[in-house]
Amino acid sequence: MTLPRFIQIHTLHAYPAALLNRDDAGLAKRMPYGDAVRTRISSQCQKRHWRTADDHFALANVGVPMAVRSRVTMGHIRERLIDAGSSEELAQAAVEALRNGGLLDKADKNIEGADALKTGQVVLLGKAEIDYLVSRTRDLIKDYSDVSALKAAVAQFLKDEKKNIEALKHGSGLESALFGRFVTSDVLAIREAAISVAHAFTVHEAQVENDYFTVVDDLLRDTGERGSAGIFDTELASGLYYGYVVIDVPQLVANLEGIDMKSCFTAPREKRELAGQVAQHLLHLIATVSPGAKRGSTAPFDYAKFMLVETGDWQPRSLAGAFQNALPLDCPNLRQAAVARVSDEITKLDAAYGAPLNRRFLSLDEVTVPAGERLSLADLGKWVQESIARGE
Repeated sequence: MTLPRFIQIHTLHAYPAALLNRDDAGLAKRMPYGDAVRTRISSQCQKRHWRTADDHFALANVGVPMAVRSRVTMGHIRERLIDAGSSEELAQAAVEALRNGGLLDKADKNIEGADALKTGQVVLLGKAEIDYLVSRTRDLIKDYSDVSALKAAVAQFLKDEKKNIEALKHGSGLESALFGRFVTSDVLAIREAAISVAHAFTVHEAQVENDYFTVVDDLLRDTGERGSAGIFDTELASGLYYGYVVIDVPQLVANLEGIDMKSCFTAPREKRELAGQVAQHLLHLIATVSPGAKRGSTAPFDYAKFMLVETGDWQPRSLAGAFQNALPLDCPNLRQAAVARVSDEITKLDAAYGAPLNRRFLSLDEVTVPAGERLSLADLGKWVQESIARGE
């Protein structure tokens, strides 16, 4: 039996004339790799689109509360307290006490007034955590009408309730259970990421062009003027991108169920069923959700042309090495050539390391993968879900 400790997901997506991910100059992001410069899509960009996707397999449909990522969460808590009947003065005092009592980054302590409503950096708080904080501080406001007494009571509450906040079921939200949360708070719990995402990159050298375009003023045009209302340019890129994602199953189960990672595969099946469902949803999102700026003018939507999923208990390894030497752009069939590179890399790795991995793959083309079975996306998702739930 091979434990599905790690789920490795490899993909190939094709995007023509799109601006998928911009750098600070508004250009397509790039990276040097091997013998060529490639176009890339950052992991942050990919995760953002998977988190916020709105479809049947949206993460929000799993049934686990999501999280709120913001610099103004304190202001949100203040407004909720006011909406619940608290005075503005006491709501402000409660928020200041929450912030200065160790709820947020230690560097943000001892800040009052309007500045207390905004943090220096974006803070990730689970909706359950926010609901709990609002509920408890609302109760304290009912008991303490004096500002100084209220602040002292909130500070004491944070000290007394630290373990309760950490123990909230799905308290930090599904987002942090998947992608982690680093905090230097005295109260909030750090979450180790269960999902690792690599920057996707083109399997060939970067293909970019400068797109020059004009905007026509309809009303001026009707008067006989031929000039445009504006002249602009942007960079567009085309390519076949290799993507790589790893799901650490014990970490995911621990984050979702609050159990020790070591007991992941000895715990009852029901402790792994939610993790299996989450992995199934994530697999669909990886295959079908496209990142991309300038959606209205480039329609950068694509489904994976190839998706390989591997399960096993050996440490994960990327197949990016298959493309260290860029594929020539004049390949008769670039997609099939890319899959052939992947299969060749797997054959060499299997011969060298002999890692016992279970493999299933999806492909639009007639291709073969060493020890791999071809499935549809629906069956691939079910296979991953059941592998995790069974623990084998």
